[in-house]
Amino acid sequence: MRQIPVETSGATVMVAKAPQPKVRDRRTGEIATDMETGVKLMTVDVMFAANDEVEILSITVPETGFSGELAMGTPVALTGLVARPWENEFNGQKRHGIAFRAVAVTSLVDVDSASKAA
Repeated sequence: MRQIPVETSGATVMVAKAPQPKVRDRRTGEIATDMETGVKLMTVDVMFAANDEVEILSITVPETGFSGELAMGTPVALTGLVARPWENEFNGQKRHGIAFRAVAVTSLVDVDSASKAA
């Protein structure tokens, strides 16, 4: 599947909704895992502001990829953010969109506090 790197250096990114387990099957409640590593996957919603536009993105991240407190409004850095176009057909209806995945989401609050204390 094609992955498109997303440039985040010129963007302001803040947590819109704290990380939650990513559900693979809503009927059974099965939690999604990474196919290569077996690590549980999580989703975090972020406010992504760039070029005078703001969007809420839902990003999939391995459970091990979070650091720092990620409460609503926390400024964060996204490491290895990629966009993946997807398309599927269910009950005769085609759906498509863009899925976002990152290697890590890091709180910038701890980084800012540490640099001001130095």
